[in-house]
Amino acid sequence: MMSFQHMLSAGSKKISKTSSSLEETAEIGRSIARDLAPGAIVAFFGDLGAGKTTLIKSLASGLTGIDPHEVSSPTFTYLHIYKGTCPVYHFDLYRLKNAADFLARGFDEYFDAGGICLIEWAERIDPILPEHTQRLEIKHLDENKRTFTFL
Repeated sequence: MMSFQHMLSAGSKKISKTSSSLEETAEIGRSIARDLAPGAIVAFFGDLGAGKTTLIKSLASGLTGIDPHEVSSPTFTYLHIYKGTCPVYHFDLYRLKNAADFLARGFDEYFDAGGICLIEWAERIDPILPEHTQRLEIKHLDENKRTFTFL
């Protein structure tokens, strides 16, 4: 499978992939992981149940080699940190009010902490995301089908 980053560097503005199964979603996550380096920020946009956490499980597993079962949505704590060769900072901002709350908690310091930031519900902080942030929109098409689009 050609990676998203390879397709983006080929000059396309929007790149989409569709998944019809958990296995295909996992492969998309691993494909994205291959292209991420320390300092990367991936902002995930999508409705509740779109598949953000499912994708992040395979992505984080591909980045750090951790068991995907250890990856869960940090909804009530906002942030989980997964340690590996490169730390992964997994944010779930569903319960966050706005960008000011994010800044007040000092979470923006993770943008420059040398790890990889994966941010669910990134629309809450979109105005303050760094310029190099990769934005990924996830659309839930039906029970098993999702579309993943880099914007």
